[in-house]
Amino acid sequence: MNLRFLGGAREVGRSAVLVNDSLLLDYGMRSGTPPGFPVGSVDPEAVVVSHGHLDHAGAVPGLLSGDSRPAIHWTPPTGELARTLARDTLKLHGGSYRCPFTETDLKRVSEVATTHGYRESFTAAGHEVTFFDAGHIPGSAHVLIDDSEVQRTSGNRTQSDDGDTRLLYSGDFHTGSRQRDGNDGDAADRETGGVSSVGGQRLVPPTTTRPEADVVICESTYSDVAHEDRAVVEERFVESVRRTLWEGGTVVVPAFAIGRTQELLLVCEEYDIPCYVDGMGQRVTEMLRQYPEFVRDADALRRATSHARFVTGRDGQRERIAEQSTAIVTTSGMLSGGPAMTYIPAISGHPVNKITLTGYQVEGTPGRDLLDTGSAAIDGRRMPVSAQVEQYDFSAHADRQGLFDYLDSYRDSRVLVNHGDRCEAFAAELRDDGFDAAAPALGDVVEV
Repeated sequence: MNLRFLGGAREVGRSAVLVNDSLLLDYGMRSGTPPGFPVGSVDPEAVVVSHGHLDHAGAVPGLLSGDSRPAIHWTPPTGELARTLARDTLKLHGGSYRCPFTETDLKRVSEVATTHGYRESFTAAGHEVTFFDAGHIPGSAHVLIDDSEVQRTSGNRTQSDDGDTRLLYSGDFHTGSRQRDGNDGDAADRETGGVSSVGGQRLVPPTTTRPEADVVICESTYSDVAHEDRAVVEERFVESVRRTLWEGGTVVVPAFAIGRTQELLLVCEEYDIPCYVDGMGQRVTEMLRQYPEFVRDADALRRATSHARFVTGRDGQRERIAEQSTAIVTTSGMLSGGPAMTYIPAISGHPVNKITLTGYQVEGTPGRDLLDTGSAAIDGRRMPVSAQVEQYDFSAHADRQGLFDYLDSYRDSRVLVNHGDRCEAFAAELRDDGFDAAAPALGDVVEV
């Protein structure tokens, strides 16, 4: 099996790995001006998409330009999310050199796409493929690729009958808060990598399954970070928001539309925090309710949706909401566009108000600028911010310990580290711990 790293190698964004010159794993784009896309030309027979975030699925419609018609495989939520993102990309960049696809290409997606549930094996470009729940966002998947002709499945473990290569592409994943279950010998312990899930996100449960594999391509986004316990993060967030509302202030909560918005709505409902929801997160929330089997608690998501008030944005509604003592969950998560561009200027001048950033702020974005300098460039003008600015770690990625816990099941496998800004350093740390690990560079071809 040969692997060509076209994106996401020693970087975060534009993930793409070509397997045996025929099967493409993800085809994302990197946000920025201009956006970044996978390197080189590619003409796969099929593409398998791990989940519906922009950096993994954003450029998929571009594979359908010209005469190309590769089959697309994903879970049902991933297909919906990818199309939603593609429509938004066309709205932002359609007609410009920055957009890798057209409206026609987007329409073709439905003609060649097939959805699959977890543990439902299918064939793509001559490979046996199986999705396993990755615990990142609804529909996110670890992707197991088997190039053998025959395989048999037993429980959570799948064994190859002829010894050919079995590749596990981790995608993005979350392991939750974990503890040793104290029984190293039983079957359940082996199946789950020796740990029991005891926490994680409200929206989706953490990953637990560890399918057997010869080679693992593993994300490393937070390989040098220890996430604070999620219950503690929630407690601090809720206390801070309640205090601001009690003082008569407004809290703007910038959040990614996919996953993070829904997580925060669940928190607001749980603690009875009055809130509005604005931006693309509204559409995503309503869409995810159509897939109850892909969320942790469908009833809780229904209650959270009913608890939040949806914003239409008509007739100065946003300006009026910004004057209320309420929480506003809105895109974009890094203050690079969306309704946040209305709310931030409206509340920025008074120190009783608050901006709670809930995700990682990429260097060069207005959100990162706000954290570092206390001011931000909003709609092209530099704006000092008197409102309080706080950051909370609601990450949907595994942290350093989570990565080691996950990879502990693959000590006899070859590990290829990607999707991180310190891939080489993490691969070296894994080697020091006894792993056969490396960090391919962009454009590298690796034989496994």
